[in-house]
Amino acid sequence: MASGGTSHNLPLALLLLCLAFSSSVGGEAARRFWIENDTFMKNGAPFQIVGGDVHYFRIVPEYWKDRLLRAKALGLNTIQTYVPWNLHEPEPQRWEFKGFADIESYLRLAQELDMLVMLRIGPYICGEWDLGGFPPWLLTIEPALKLRSSDSTYLSLVERWWGALLPKVAPLLYNNGGPIIMVQIENEFGSFGDDKNYLHYLVQLARRYLGNNVVLYTTDGGAMGNLKNGSIPQDDVFTAVDFETGSNPWPIFRLQKKYNLPGKSAPLSSEFYTGWLTHWGESIATTDATSTAKALKTILCRNASAVLYMAHGGTNFGFYNGANTGQDESNYKADLTSYDYASIAPNNFFHLLLCFCKSAYLHDLFTGQDAPIKEDGDVHNSKYKALRRVIHECTGSPLHPLPSDIEKANYGLVKLQKVASLFDIIDNISDPLKGAVSEHPLYMEQIGQMFGFLLYMSEYQGKLSSSVLSIPKVHDRAQVFLSCSTDGVRNRRYAGVIERWSSKTLEIPNLRCSSNISLYILVENMGRVNYGPYIFDRKGILSPIQIDGITLRHWKMYPLTFNSLDNLPKIQLITQMPDVRASKVSIIHGHSEKKLQESSFYSNESASAEPEFYEGHFHIDSESEIKDTFISFRGWNKGVAFVNNFNIGRFWPARGPQCALYVPAPILRPGDNTIVIFELHGPNPEVTVNLVADPDFTCGPKQ
Repeated sequence: MASGGTSHNLPLALLLLCLAFSSSVGGEAARRFWIENDTFMKNGAPFQIVGGDVHYFRIVPEYWKDRLLRAKALGLNTIQTYVPWNLHEPEPQRWEFKGFADIESYLRLAQELDMLVMLRIGPYICGEWDLGGFPPWLLTIEPALKLRSSDSTYLSLVERWWGALLPKVAPLLYNNGGPIIMVQIENEFGSFGDDKNYLHYLVQLARRYLGNNVVLYTTDGGAMGNLKNGSIPQDDVFTAVDFETGSNPWPIFRLQKKYNLPGKSAPLSSEFYTGWLTHWGESIATTDATSTAKALKTILCRNASAVLYMAHGGTNFGFYNGANTGQDESNYKADLTSYDYASIAPNNFFHLLLCFCKSAYLHDLFTGQDAPIKEDGDVHNSKYKALRRVIHECTGSPLHPLPSDIEKANYGLVKLQKVASLFDIIDNISDPLKGAVSEHPLYMEQIGQMFGFLLYMSEYQGKLSSSVLSIPKVHDRAQVFLSCSTDGVRNRRYAGVIERWSSKTLEIPNLRCSSNISLYILVENMGRVNYGPYIFDRKGILSPIQIDGITLRHWKMYPLTFNSLDNLPKIQLITQMPDVRASKVSIIHGHSEKKLQESSFYSNESASAEPEFYEGHFHIDSESEIKDTFISFRGWNKGVAFVNNFNIGRFWPARGPQCALYVPAPILRPGDNTIVIFELHGPNPEVTVNLVADPDFTCGPKQ
């Protein structure tokens, strides 16, 4: 565990003393936030928190001010946000506090707009964010860390992280002249464990940097078991609660009081759920605006406080989406790219409720999309207007003018062209510094591939008419290809998919080759589990690979990088694997024929089932014509999309329900704009995408 001596913290202590002194000299000695008589107090007067979660890391920085203004017009006086460790320390001791990670600018902007902040510093955040906010390099440490515990190595890394973060936070505390009124420790720990020594340590560490006057708080589900395990009132840490929207809040607030010190239990729902999350393959259903507003009214009109989760959901850009599991880790469900907070359909709701009921904690059901401020900032919707009316009615806050919606553009159809097959350019887009050769398959994090894709390659002798490939543990989805030489010509065949949540074996053909058969397995990390007992979620192939019961050895691993996609047309193609379009392979079993093909939801019969890069361009005449848009992927299968080298996220219309990806205007430019698509199975027949202002958001087999 890293040590933090008195001399190390002396400069920070002096800084805090100076800040406090300057405040008193400036005539603001009363600037203070605290809790007494079961009431929040600000500058000597009772204060009701009417807040909402707006996460800076899910919004392009150019839109931070816009989204905060829309939250303020809703009637909110407080913004709550997580701080994801993995965004700020992507590699050990490589700190990121610029761009999306410029948290100080975000907090100062909130203050400029006269909004307060509740800051959730983790180190674990959940939030439907990859690995619950933990940096994935934690998974490479041996012996394996015990996350969210008193593990000494883990705590030393938390101390190093907070040692970088909290000195930036301290000057922005309310008592020091900033906007931060409360700082949350951990997140819903009561549904995970009961290691109180861990929580005590986090409190001591936070107070070392933030002082003793800041209001620290925890959030847990409003049930006795959760509050017993997750609250630490003896450390003078305020206990907040969350619970199912529509539940009677007042019995839960009375229970909350039992887990706070006397006079220190201001009733607060720190996650008032405006919707639920959605996973790939589920149907989107929306929560009723009227019932949501009614539930909020039962809290606010009796002078209790609430924080909307989410006020604005935003987008899981890049590869940062999280995932959930059920009763075992193979029951895996990845979250959508959109975090607009649309809810789970009833048929999926009851299934998930059974999966999680043991924890008596409903966080991962009652979070997600359908937030009042939509992904593109739209506020002209029934939920925003209903909540705004209730907030005005209950608090007497002025009705700010309703913001106009951000303009969106229809840029129309964009024709794309195939640039290359993955196998043609693997040497060009694989990071040679991370590539590896090993007797057995290595997991992704082990070779420094923290997100995206890893290609595994080995060889075997094909002797039977067909064989059975077995990968007992793949995280999360593997596409299998075969290649060999026949009459001096090397060809490649697609064999099928092995998925974490379904199949573990795959029947593959004997290609009747004059050489060994090369086996290629492309594994996609679809997002790490962010909640529950299976958050230690390494990616890639985590088990031996067998063919007909014989373990394959001698593996090469090629990590895919997407850093130079604008240069794809300029890359000289590698011809070690000529571009023979993969076809669906037929295997003869006596007089019967069995097609090895993708699951039935792949409707595009012309799909090659081979990973390929496509590129298209569209022109914007002037700066004034740059507007938000959406890319519709209807008819495509599965992949990742980039606009002007910015990863706008994953698409999977073959599975659904999300069919369009949000493209914020700040990533566009006057003149030529480039779209690059990494499609895993094949494009739509026209090889086009449609850039539209008002997309048909849902698609998939259930639509």
